[in-house]
Amino acid sequence: MNLPKFLKGEAAAATRLNRRAFLMATGGVTAGLVIGYGTQPALAAAGDGTFNPFVTIAPDGTVTVLSKHLDKGQGTMSGLAALVAEELDADWSMVKGEHAPANTEVYKNLLFGMQGTGGSTGIPNSFMQYRQAGAAARAMLVQAAAKEWGVPAETISVTNGVVSDGTGRTAGFGELAAAASAETPPAEPVLKDPASFRFIGKDDYRRLDSVAKTRGEAIYTQDINLPGMLYAVLARPPRFGGKVESFDATESLAIKGVEEVVETPLGIAVLATGTWPAIQGREALEISWNDGGAETRSSDQLMAEYREIAKEPGLVAVNTGDVDAALAGADKVVEATFEFPFLAHAPMEPMNAVMDLDPGKSLEIWTGSQLPTIDQLNVAPIAGIEPAAVKINTLFAGGSFGRRTNGPSDYVVEAVQIAAAINGRAPVKLVWTREDDVQGGYYRPMYFHKVRAGLDKDGNITGWDQRIVGQSILLGTPFEAFLVKDGIDGTSVEGAAEIPIEIAAHRLDVHNTEVNIPVLWWRSVGSTHTAYAVETMIDRLAAAAGEDPLEFRLKRMDAFPREAGALRLAAEKVGWNTPAPEGITRGLAVHKSFSSYVAQIAEVRQNEDGTFKVERVVCAIDCGVAVMPDQVKAQMEGSIGYGLGAVMRNKITLTDGLVDQTNFPDYEPIRISDMPDIEVYIVPSSEAPTGAGEPGVPPIGPAVANAIMAATGQTVDVLPMTDSGIEFA
Repeated sequence: MNLPKFLKGEAAAATRLNRRAFLMATGGVTAGLVIGYGTQPALAAAGDGTFNPFVTIAPDGTVTVLSKHLDKGQGTMSGLAALVAEELDADWSMVKGEHAPANTEVYKNLLFGMQGTGGSTGIPNSFMQYRQAGAAARAMLVQAAAKEWGVPAETISVTNGVVSDGTGRTAGFGELAAAASAETPPAEPVLKDPASFRFIGKDDYRRLDSVAKTRGEAIYTQDINLPGMLYAVLARPPRFGGKVESFDATESLAIKGVEEVVETPLGIAVLATGTWPAIQGREALEISWNDGGAETRSSDQLMAEYREIAKEPGLVAVNTGDVDAALAGADKVVEATFEFPFLAHAPMEPMNAVMDLDPGKSLEIWTGSQLPTIDQLNVAPIAGIEPAAVKINTLFAGGSFGRRTNGPSDYVVEAVQIAAAINGRAPVKLVWTREDDVQGGYYRPMYFHKVRAGLDKDGNITGWDQRIVGQSILLGTPFEAFLVKDGIDGTSVEGAAEIPIEIAAHRLDVHNTEVNIPVLWWRSVGSTHTAYAVETMIDRLAAAAGEDPLEFRLKRMDAFPREAGALRLAAEKVGWNTPAPEGITRGLAVHKSFSSYVAQIAEVRQNEDGTFKVERVVCAIDCGVAVMPDQVKAQMEGSIGYGLGAVMRNKITLTDGLVDQTNFPDYEPIRISDMPDIEVYIVPSSEAPTGAGEPGVPPIGPAVANAIMAATGQTVDVLPMTDSGIEFA
């Protein structure tokens, strides 16, 4: 097909890799690499500069690293390239990144078993795999140089993209690429001693995408413009679960630019020569909706039902010790309930996808695909082809926060259904508006928590009883088989199942509610609500015990050394044991998620008019080896902003099943004026890398709430905080 000029080189490289299905033999290397390269037989090296599925070197010396993970702004593409560059001893100025093609066997996530990005797994599950890919390519370059120069391989060194033998002979990577890529890769590529790292753990090089994004040159789905392409928007049922009864497109078709109106299984699509006429055409549609199976309850009604449900025991997730006896015999008992609203993901780039369909023959997709394997499986039956034959061109995405990782592949499926409805006569670009996503997307579920905890006379926690009521994200999805056990969705209880403080008896149960609202993981998933309930509750227990919140925790955290380490570092940097500035109170929280440990201390000012301003946040993270420390810090800064915006003002509410919010004016993101000064400190570690994209979100809400409680004595039990009467300047 005819591609835009600026995409021809990228598409050609992806096509070459798909065609060759290039799988390198890796013999007895570590499990990560064996799994990563797959179990198919290796193909003979072709000597075309392709060293393995992750590394190619062009004749001009450019090293291209294929990222099996979607880069949606978090910097994963640069992090993976840094791992390769480290072991390859490349010149960073000659390194570039591209998204890998859709190929489950070659590019699967080693945790998921399928190709996909999420759960803060990008660097952790690829750390050894990409280092070994770089080390193997380096060894092949050395072998090729040794043969060409007739010297032992042991005499050859590689430094900053230059291969030399110590006698004055040198060659750039590009000069050796063809011959080197025909070499047999080593069975066990030798990795560097961390003491000699040039990239891993360093900050003296920049992200690969920063210049292109600054100049507006980076390609997103909205930039794709294929010959003859039609732009589509979809009229979806205003209530979840509703269906089309009938429609009249007469007025829509009269609008200039509107070419066709078609019914799909999910709504009425308007196709036009541009996005604006498509939107105008949708507004002109006359549709009668059947709400017989739709959700018609309001969010207030749902929360009232949740409170009633919480009066009875649920499915038991944790039960250690005799909680009832512990609470009955406690010196003091502290009780609290917490309410958490639905939340939208609201990434800056709304959902979109481009389809070029030839029914029964081929399907090519352009989108920011976060789960290529799932997308292929979902769209293949519509296209009438095998999943592996679905070609996906993964492009940069403007955020996701979980929105692009949904089992039904909603917006991708919609786009294919529209293309199929016109029998593939033209490529189709489906565009979601902001209102589409806020009012008809997926949401972080609404939750209700009920917590009771007891203290003995020495301030020790004798019993902790917690009940969670809310929708399961995973029940009824492909993920249920391995993430739901005995009816308990692990994402509903994570962050509350293990509390980072000594507790003599602990019980946690959960109710899975039945609500016809599409729900999905939202950045940091279950920890978005469990961390808030747990960490604000611990501060209340500290107050009941008459102890400083930091000391109360640290005295009882011997079994949680990494949480304690992050907490100590944050406390040291904020100056916890020194008086806060006048008018400022401090609150802290520490939480483990995605195998990383994050402590945050918020300094909050109460103004004379009673409003609050979060002035400063000091954050400490233990995420093992920080591959790109500056990027880890950026993720913490972004997470704090994202999480703070949510707890301050964000909520999705329903009236009679209709979402009340529409766009940023009434689903308000954090403003520049809201953003605190942020300091991020990384706990030095030689442990394997762990997550950084999500673990910074959970602690910020409870840290701010605890600071407000320290200032006023008021607990903040209903989110967003504005619903608890807290106003921000």
